[in-house]
Amino acid sequence: METIHYEQQGHLAIVTLNRPEAMNAFNYDMLVDLGNITESIRINPDIRVVIFKGSGDRAFSVGADLKERKTLTDLQVKRNIYKIGEVFTAIENLPQPTIAMMNGFAFGGGTELALACDFRIAVDTALMGLTETGLAIIPGAGGTQRLPRLIGEAKAMELILTAKRLTATEALSYGMVTKVATAEELEETTFAFAEAMLANGPIALQQAKFAIKHGMNVDLQTGLSIERKAYEITIPTEDRIEALNAFAEKRKPVFQGK
Repeated sequence: METIHYEQQGHLAIVTLNRPEAMNAFNYDMLVDLGNITESIRINPDIRVVIFKGSGDRAFSVGADLKERKTLTDLQVKRNIYKIGEVFTAIENLPQPTIAMMNGFAFGGGTELALACDFRIAVDTALMGLTETGLAIIPGAGGTQRLPRLIGEAKAMELILTAKRLTATEALSYGMVTKVATAEELEETTFAFAEAMLANGPIALQQAKFAIKHGMNVDLQTGLSIERKAYEITIPTEDRIEALNAFAEKRKPVFQGK
């Protein structure tokens, strides 16, 4: 696919938005390609962690392709909004942990893609924000819902209604990003973070993510029930026995995802 570059390194999937000439802005073709890649990752048992990044050294993604948007009818705009929301929800619902490696500008839909990921690691020169109100629209790919759940209602209202552009350091202080790294260290920092998860049981990773994601939107007792059910799935696995054997033998476990 021209708009998305996909690579798998061992159990790590790397998805690169590949429109550097447009600062990785989302046109409809890119959204379709990203959706197809996401679905292929979802059903691939060999993939344990996913990294999303932008091509080039300027932008993660600056959001919707405004040049394309000017040529679209109202009906086509609605189609694009539906598609981007659908794709980002699919990314949020991936069973594997996901990391947005924010290697540059991330505005509008670029920030919304990052918010759909579990973790965000940004280069220290990055600028980001949900800037849609400055274009007389609102975030339409989950930003009004995911940002307040991440940083709280008041802070999210401030950022969205002022269309504020944040530096990476400011985003870290707001709780929007997980880590900040220099351009020279961004890839190393992101891959080290991924490796810390890859060292653990892949079924446990997915079940822990499931329990957290689904438990956050229910009452405590329901959440605890979700947690117990998720734990029960790990009990009959070969990986759990391997972890016990490795502990007894004082070695690192070798997990098979079984």
